[in-house]
Amino acid sequence: MLKNLKIDADSEVPKYKQVVDLFISDIEAGIFRQGQRIPSINETSEELLLSRDTVEKAYVYMKKKGILSAVRGKGYYINQVNVGNKLKICLIFNKLSNYKRSIYYSFVKTMGAKASVDVHIYNYDLDEFEAIVNNNLNHYDYFVILPHFRNENAGISDVIKKIPREKVLIVDRFLEELKDYPLVYQEYDKDIQSALACGIDLLRKYSRLNLVFPQAEYYPPYIVRGFRIFCQINGFDCAIIDGMEETEISQGEAYIIVSDDDLYAFIRKIKQKNWTLGKDCGVVAYNENPVKEILCDGITTISTNHEEIGQLAARMILTQKFERIKSPFQFIRRNSL
Repeated sequence: MLKNLKIDADSEVPKYKQVVDLFISDIEAGIFRQGQRIPSINETSEELLLSRDTVEKAYVYMKKKGILSAVRGKGYYINQVNVGNKLKICLIFNKLSNYKRSIYYSFVKTMGAKASVDVHIYNYDLDEFEAIVNNNLNHYDYFVILPHFRNENAGISDVIKKIPREKVLIVDRFLEELKDYPLVYQEYDKDIQSALACGIDLLRKYSRLNLVFPQAEYYPPYIVRGFRIFCQINGFDCAIIDGMEETEISQGEAYIIVSDDDLYAFIRKIKQKNWTLGKDCGVVAYNENPVKEILCDGITTISTNHEEIGQLAARMILTQKFERIKSPFQFIRRNSL
């Protein structure tokens, strides 16, 4: 019975989950077989020097997973031997982008061999999102959700609440209706204010600040709100621009650009005018990536740490320590401002 009779009190893995892992290890080794009765909760509690509540939690978990079956008055039995120990995780994105890919790769790397991760894309559409949830409710151990939609007043939380609460982890955006759910989030309005404040000495060189914010791409509107508050508090003349393709850029002004497509269009215009970034006009781009470090001798960025978001989400699942964590946001100075 339980060939590895060891519980690590210092491990980040909860004790009940360590009990589950011990049973799975013995099942895979053939020590416990299909239909075999396992030790009672009290017996395992004494054998592993754990509280009865901890062991009972492990047994209930294994029963929910279909590993064990319970026979009233007789005890617990092995229900299946093809248990595996991989978690099945459903990662639900609004779209694929460079920063979503960074979250994905970091999440998968941190989970390692302990999980299989499937990605579903709903393209900002609530109906598509609801279909993904309805079709997969019983297929996954956890749902990691990035909730960004065309209609922010739609019944987003009602759909998410269809999933058992203990299976849900919200990433990237705080939803007031789900404030008690575990969360790794950005505060878009406050983040842009604090990041731009770190570069205010550079921004003061320019006569006006322009936020290039494409309305059709469904970026969080809180970015606009935070930008306007920053400009109002600090006395900057400012403007909101829908996109760069049809916009004439002005000398002596700075541009905060959300979309990479708009950033590339802006750089083309700079080159056509033979202007120098950081001198004739300035630019700050959203979302750090390796290209921006070398593009035009360095593009200044404001960005959360996308890799850290993926790591934090994965660690919550691995350690079973579910909480609310704000992702850090930073201003990275380069030659474009």
